Amino acid sequence: MRMMEPGYSALETNDLRNKENLITEKLEEDFIIDESFSYDGYQVVRGEFFAHIREPSITFNNQKVSLNTACLKRLPEVEYVQILVNQNEHKLVIRPSSEDEKDSFVWCTMGGKRKPKQVICRVFFAMIIDLMGWNPDYRYKLLGKLVRSGDEYLFTFDLKGVEIFQRYTIEGGKPKASRTPIFPVEWKNQFGLSVEEHRKRLQVNTFKGYTVFSVSSESLTESENTVAESQNEEVAGHE
Repeated sequence: MRMMEPGYSALETNDLRNKENLITEKLEEDFIIDESFSYDGYQVVRGEFFAHIREPSITFNNQKVSLNTACLKRLPEVEYVQILVNQNEHKLVIRPSSEDEKDSFVWCTMGGKRKPKQVICRVFFAMIIDLMGWNPDYRYKLLGKLVRSGDEYLFTFDLKGVEIFQRYTIEGGKPKASRTPIFPVEWKNQFGLSVEEHRKRLQVNTFKGYTVFSVSSESLTESENTVAESQNEEVAGHE
């Protein structure tokens, strides 16, 4: 027995499947078999080069960190999260958590319609700026992906794949942020990463080398071994 698609009636589900079958039949008529095709030499064009308002993103700006509405919509039941940073690989992970977990914080407005929340994090902000060699006066935006690692859903961000919004001052006026991003100089003359490197950038590697940072306190706290040990215990339990 075939299950109905979530959110659709039986009639709508059958209609969708009929359309899928027609598309499949059409594709089978049009494609050719090429066993010699290889991804060698190809680059995955960076998502930052396209409009991406609906893609998950994280922003560092004015000693604050925030995630966008797209993140909230993908995890609609989550209220508390942790931030994990791998300083060696320059990766950042947003991990759903509970209110009682150490170093968790509220990532959205509570009550009524959920909206992104800008979280003040002076120490954490300064550490990220220092780690990446960024300018504290600029705004930095990173696109991410929702991935599944074990039984958890996480947002992963590559700190090296950043959009930079500079601030400038008109004589006699207040500093203003540019609406047009600039990109890292190493992106020049390339469309993106190779296919193999692109795949590696999304891997979380069961949190090995990640540190949980407290972003809501003035004095930074770290829980470096807690995540790795708990994750390893879960992995061992499934073997």
